[in-house]
Amino acid sequence: MKRERLGSRLGFIFLSAGCAIGCGNVWKFPWMCGENGGGGFVLLYAVFLILLGLPVMTMEFSIGRKAQKSPLYMYQVIEKKGQKWHLHGYLSFFGNIALMSFYTVVTGWIIYYFTSFLTGNIDDLGFVPMIMNPVINTSYLAVTLVIAFIILCFNLQGGLERVTKYMMSVLLILMIALAFHSFTLSGAKDGLSFYLIPDFSKIKFSTVVGAMNQAFFTLSVGMGSMAIFGSYIDKERSLLGESLNIIAIDTFVAIVAGLIMFPACFTYNLEVGAGPNLLFDTMVEVFRNMNGGRIWGTLFFMFMVFAALSTVLAVCENILAMFRELTGFSRPKGCLICGITLFITSLTTALGFSVIKFQPFADGTVFLDFWDFIVSNNILPLGSLIFVLFCTTKKGWGWDNFLEEANEGKGLKVRNWMKPVFKYLVPLAIIFIYVMGLITFKWK
Repeated sequence: MKRERLGSRLGFIFLSAGCAIGCGNVWKFPWMCGENGGGGFVLLYAVFLILLGLPVMTMEFSIGRKAQKSPLYMYQVIEKKGQKWHLHGYLSFFGNIALMSFYTVVTGWIIYYFTSFLTGNIDDLGFVPMIMNPVINTSYLAVTLVIAFIILCFNLQGGLERVTKYMMSVLLILMIALAFHSFTLSGAKDGLSFYLIPDFSKIKFSTVVGAMNQAFFTLSVGMGSMAIFGSYIDKERSLLGESLNIIAIDTFVAIVAGLIMFPACFTYNLEVGAGPNLLFDTMVEVFRNMNGGRIWGTLFFMFMVFAALSTVLAVCENILAMFRELTGFSRPKGCLICGITLFITSLTTALGFSVIKFQPFADGTVFLDFWDFIVSNNILPLGSLIFVLFCTTKKGWGWDNFLEEANEGKGLKVRNWMKPVFKYLVPLAIIFIYVMGLITFKWK
């Protein structure tokens, strides 16, 4: 099967950034920031993005570009005879499916909120009534998957790349417009002070761990989502510089999401530490009280839809690419089978709040928590650790081979003085994140 190619550098950057940008940026980052004291969390987050996220992303891109295969087969091209690194490819395949088994449902929620604001049906809008309604959950899950796989039916350049370019451009314009509007609100000064000025007295050990976690997981590294796009590009640009560009866009979106939300919260005296409800309940209350709130709410949730869909499209492309390499199927046939399969696995989440009674961990946990635990607490950190060990140790691909691939082309280069960061600091940090995640997890 001939390898498809992206048509432009911008397409690669927007696709990769779109995969990283998602609910982690525009939903989780603001509420974690609110719960962890504001500006200090933002500062730590930015530091950890460079120290941890940048090296892992560069390594993942390098493996994908060198192998010119999906994560399912990329190790077989590079690993030495008799090695077992390729088992991570199967874990990546499962991890991408597990991620979409709850992420598509969350994206459906956001589409539901967008359509509710668009049609003016916001009086009874609420998070709990929505998730308890199996009809809303399943129907908007279906909408999400139909949109994604219709786009993916077309060839890479004519479908995914073209749509993502337009979608990301509109997303960035919407964000800037919403942020400027938030600056005009009466509580903007207090909201921005809380958000952007670090209060070091509020930084605790849990703040550091939270910022490290968020910086690491926001980039979607560890299960081949970035490697697939590395396999679609040429060698004109070095990969450290490209990774830095993608992280810059990802960070910009996360920061601006907070610029939109916190001035609004301070204006209407709403709880900035509301946790996950900051998006689905608190922001709805903001728009109900705001002049022209229905219009601004529609634009806000349109931006949220684009952010969430960008990840859905990127990860579903990864699943589709792996499935097609496994079977040799065409894009349309692969889309049909992958779409139906994901709909079935995602029904566990869609019906997990109402019809399916499954409590995997502490009281009140549901299937969404189960899938999220598999992906966020296990596959992402362990997969990232495998990428790092493969690229930096002699039993894997090795530092010199990684360096040669990463540095091919114009742009920023990985330097030998960075080796201790890549080889020792990053894996130790990943192990720390993984262990702390298991220790602090609410099992019962």
